[in-house]
Amino acid sequence: MSVLLEQPITSSDKTFYRLRKDIVEGQICAGSKLSETELSTKYQVSRAVVREAINRLETCNLVERKPNIGARVVSLSSEGLIELYQVREALEGMAARQAARNMTDQDIADLNALLTSHSAKVKDGQSYYQEAGDVDFHYRIIQGSKNQHLIALLINGIYHLVRMYRVQLGMAGPRVTTAFDEHRNIVQAISNRDEELAEMLMRRHILYSMNNIQRKLQQTESNQEERS
Repeated sequence: MSVLLEQPITSSDKTFYRLRKDIVEGQICAGSKLSETELSTKYQVSRAVVREAINRLETCNLVERKPNIGARVVSLSSEGLIELYQVREALEGMAARQAARNMTDQDIADLNALLTSHSAKVKDGQSYYQEAGDVDFHYRIIQGSKNQHLIALLINGIYHLVRMYRVQLGMAGPRVTTAFDEHRNIVQAISNRDEELAEMLMRRHILYSMNNIQRKLQQTESNQEERS
């Protein structure tokens, strides 16, 4: 069963998923303080339920606690991006290599079908938004690695923080078309069972994505300095 697509069974689960989505998509701003009282009113649940959700978000690396401040959404920064994407490049490169080895023919056919469904989204070259889970190209390849330790490190560890950078800074603009072409090349390498090429192309794709996001972050940081 997909890690992200399990049905929430408790009020705490539902609140956790809603809060996580709002943070990833920027509805709750990066760096903002999380008030249990305000969130309990917003989501119409108890403060205890909100507290549990915040604790779970901390393990997803989306929330951090600071002395005398409390829980805050993590900030998006150039330094944080580089550290995160260095890890992502290594682990997702490994996942692509393992996917080329371990994906079944049906898995690969499904991956090609997913990419075809994405092609319509990039025709205008303006946006390439992918929902979390099985409709996310990267998620599908991670699952396709069939390596449970690797899946746990990526999906349970850094996936949603990566998505936070991708969704808020990396899924729009001129990069859209080239990113989609890179996805196609990765799928072709996996289809050909070329493990070495699949890893190399994935690592290069993530490096290019990091450079694109870093440029946007540096521009944002520069604009903030000019206003201050």
